[in-house]
Amino acid sequence: MWEALLNILFGLIGTAAAASLSALVVSTPAAAQVADSITIYNAQHEGLTKEWAEAFTEETGIVVTIRNGSDLEFANQIVQEGANSPADVFLTENSPAMALVDGKALFEPVAKETLEQVPEQFRPANGHWIGVAARSTVFAYDKTKLSGDKLPKSMLDLAKPEWKDRWAASPSGADFQAIVGALLQLKGEEVTAEWLKGMKANFTAYRGNSTAMKAVNAGQTEGALIYHYYYFGDQAKTGENSKNVSLHYFKNQDAGAFVSISGGGILASSKHKEQAQAFLKWLTGKGGQAVLRDGTSFEYAVGKGEASNKALVPLEELQAPKVEPSALNNAEVTDMMTAAGLL
Repeated sequence: MWEALLNILFGLIGTAAAASLSALVVSTPAAAQVADSITIYNAQHEGLTKEWAEAFTEETGIVVTIRNGSDLEFANQIVQEGANSPADVFLTENSPAMALVDGKALFEPVAKETLEQVPEQFRPANGHWIGVAARSTVFAYDKTKLSGDKLPKSMLDLAKPEWKDRWAASPSGADFQAIVGALLQLKGEEVTAEWLKGMKANFTAYRGNSTAMKAVNAGQTEGALIYHYYYFGDQAKTGENSKNVSLHYFKNQDAGAFVSISGGGILASSKHKEQAQAFLKWLTGKGGQAVLRDGTSFEYAVGKGEASNKALVPLEELQAPKVEPSALNNAEVTDMMTAAGLL
């Protein structure tokens, strides 16, 4: 029947137009399945989210389309798109971008049963989004130059004169800005401004945490304030960029012991909310958390009773300070860092 119809169309409207209609007709059954799919705006590491998506699709049959970008790039894009955003789910490396979107009332509340899979400290109090993974702040240091008694006891020590020209960071990245956001919440504006002033006088800027760690390894600087998984990721490969590096955990609820939450949220404008809710439930449950435990992202699992990669220092031993993730104020942080000459 379709062949006869197309023959008629070829005669009436020409080859190109009929061929286009043929493609449309053939694709109709697949188009009917589009409802069983989600689109993710992904600011998490591409490899990790790809692992998550493939495992989720294999288990549920729900197709996942991933668009990759950065935390604040996507957060601002979602705000601009508003109700017209094509995204169903937003995944981040750090929580300030989640707080930005939530502040514009653009998230759908996360299902109660999903929230219950994650401890309270790894999700905002309002339940509008949820933690899916975590990363710890560390001081990566040159073990050929520094030993335990010479390491900073607090992150605040790095602003003191004795640390001038001895450490590094990547201030332009969302990772570091989240750390400053935690300091601001914990210690207030005056202490944070003073620390940023000391940082400006003391540190060397690098673009990216991995670059800063490489500089430590090469003896260019004595230490760098980064997240833990850069070290473990390199160690799991060749170790060539971390062979001279060890990690110092500040602990004692210090601002430098801040644990940053990678978030997941469902857009209120999503046309596939059921599938998006299923994804977050899977991600924070055994399936998604097992990818963290068994894979090579070396990010912490946050699900209740779920183990992290055995190479990592256990979360409960980090003695992290209590920080409300929904209150991390990236706009104020960037203003303060700009005023200090760091951005």
